Amino acid sequence: MTMVKNIRAREILDSRGKPTVEVELTLDNEVMARAAVPSGASTGVHEALELRDNDRKRYNGAGVLKAVANVNNLIAKKAVGMPVGQQKEMDRMMLSLDGTKNKSKLGANAILAVSMAYARACALHANLPLYFYLGGSEANILPAPMMNVLNGGKHADNHVDFQEYMIMPGGAPNFREALRYGAEVFQCLKSLLKKKKLATGVGDEGGFAPVMKSNRQALEFLVQAIEQAGFKPRTQVAIALDPAASEFFKNHRYVLKADRKRLSNEQMAEHYAKLVRDFPIVSIEDGLAQDDWSGWKIMTDLLGDKIQLVGDDLFVTNIERLKIGIEKKVTNSILIKLNQIGTLTETIETIELAKKAGYSAVISHRSGETEDTFISDFAVAMGCGQIKTGSLSRSERIAKYNQLLRIEEELGTSAKFAGFTMVKNYGSAR
Repeated sequence: MTMVKNIRAREILDSRGKPTVEVELTLDNEVMARAAVPSGASTGVHEALELRDNDRKRYNGAGVLKAVANVNNLIAKKAVGMPVGQQKEMDRMMLSLDGTKNKSKLGANAILAVSMAYARACALHANLPLYFYLGGSEANILPAPMMNVLNGGKHADNHVDFQEYMIMPGGAPNFREALRYGAEVFQCLKSLLKKKKLATGVGDEGGFAPVMKSNRQALEFLVQAIEQAGFKPRTQVAIALDPAASEFFKNHRYVLKADRKRLSNEQMAEHYAKLVRDFPIVSIEDGLAQDDWSGWKIMTDLLGDKIQLVGDDLFVTNIERLKIGIEKKVTNSILIKLNQIGTLTETIETIELAKKAGYSAVISHRSGETEDTFISDFAVAMGCGQIKTGSLSRSERIAKYNQLLRIEEELGTSAKFAGFTMVKNYGSAR
């Protein structure tokens, strides 16, 4: 039986120039796989712990040598000798070795790097594409991309409150054309910003980060760009938002500096409802704060049958928090980030529960990314039909789109593009 022969971790840099963990895992037949973990900026307080060194003499305290050492000195001792094809056993071994609720002993970054590298090595050993190895013969759905083309919040320095303004080219006939739709809208948006003498530098996820007069003005620019590119708003290219509301939730009020407003959770929900009426918005992620359960209930009652409401900081890919959301009947969708929970097995279990409860699931990158394209294969494997992986610039974002192009080509006639079909309530909001 083929087994794990060696595991080696190293400290590398992510797309923001900050350290992260990369792992190389080698099998005894010399098959080698590599995986690198991303890092978030607006991280939810309930996420699994990303272990940092806090040594101010290195990378301003952001080094990950402790996490690297945990892989090389602790995890490797247990993992070497484990047979291939036992993802659950590998992941549960690491969870047991860590023994904490939030993975604070070994670090979620250390654990996830091994979990991903092991899965990739097993796929290589089986001579299967990663998406097929993880998802089986039914893994043929290409996800509709949510493309972050305007940045605000913690992803930019421009006083715009909402963190991500995204376009979603779900009306395209296939993924290849969806990517083209998005790229053409992105270039039109750049031209519009230039005409208005607004900045066209990009933020962490590759979207433009101009100074706007209001949060609403950003939406107006998106509609203009979609139309100027020759597409129909909503039916061909829709809008999705990730306000990341926890970042502007202060003293029980939602403080919108760009709009000069301080709103209660009920008023914030009503504010979104008006935006949905006025613009082709089909999905809102993190519209309210991560622990504002009562506000989420208000928003779900108001908009939950009209658009997709995605919980990110609210759920942090954690099955226990998702169970609370299902019980309270809040949101109708969950964002899936591997590094929020820390193992492939736990991530898959969370997706399975979401599907069982009738929630949609959106596979997502992080703002601090690497060139690793694991989430592209993972999105196809899980058949979720939606992916967030940033804008149409910066190679760490484009790498994910290019991998999806390869997968679509490899699948050939069996490839199916999800389009808007898996966006909760698409078509209900008018």
